[in-house]
Amino acid sequence: MSVDIHALSGAYAVDAVDEFERAQFERHLADCDDCRAEVDSLRAAAALIGETSAMTPPDSLRASVLAGIQTVRPLPPVVVAVADRGRSTRRRFPALVAAAAALITIGGVGATVIDLAGDDQQVGTYEARLTATDRVLQAPDAQTRTEKLPGGGTATVVRSASLKQAVIVTEDMPSAPQFHTYELWLQRGDTMIPAGQIAGGTNTVLLDGDATLADGVGITIELAGKPVNEPSDKVVDVIGFESA
Repeated sequence: MSVDIHALSGAYAVDAVDEFERAQFERHLADCDDCRAEVDSLRAAAALIGETSAMTPPDSLRASVLAGIQTVRPLPPVVVAVADRGRSTRRRFPALVAAAAALITIGGVGATVIDLAGDDQQVGTYEARLTATDRVLQAPDAQTRTEKLPGGGTATVVRSASLKQAVIVTEDMPSAPQFHTYELWLQRGDTMIPAGQIAGGTNTVLLDGDATLADGVGITIELAGKPVNEPSDKVVDVIGFESA
């Protein structure tokens, strides 16, 4: 399973996250302008839904939609380019936004349609559709290092200097002790900077923060649900980045 902290923005905006995800995302939200803007836009879209008026759909609508389901091939999610505050940024277009852009309720109560697509939105290329995590993993300048974890399993860190981001991929990592979680850190000399969390097992996580000047990635065991600014002495491993 691939875990991307940025992808929680839609679920967070509609209060569809658990307490662990909420704490993780709110810590990320404090430092991510893009996610704050996306959460605000999704909440604004949700507010507009309540202002729409219902109308009775034609009798043929239900039959045509059901018939179309049998013939239309589902397309993968895409990323659109959105002009935001005078600059162009790549924004995700998850199922939640698509549903808000064209919300159709079929039944006896009528149909409600909302079109939120702006003229400045353009479908991106294959490269633009990649997630932030995938872009790091496939970056031409990606530096990769894999180590066996002391408790079992392996961890691979990948950094792209051009993207200023890093990813950690674990395989067969033991679960954290009960009531605890694995905390991730970017190591810069003697300083450890919080960079997110990861579950045991096989997972992929995009680390928070600028990884350009980092020496490596640290993994510690911390109490679940408790914000941390400094690592405990329960260090699982520190994996240094491959030298350029």
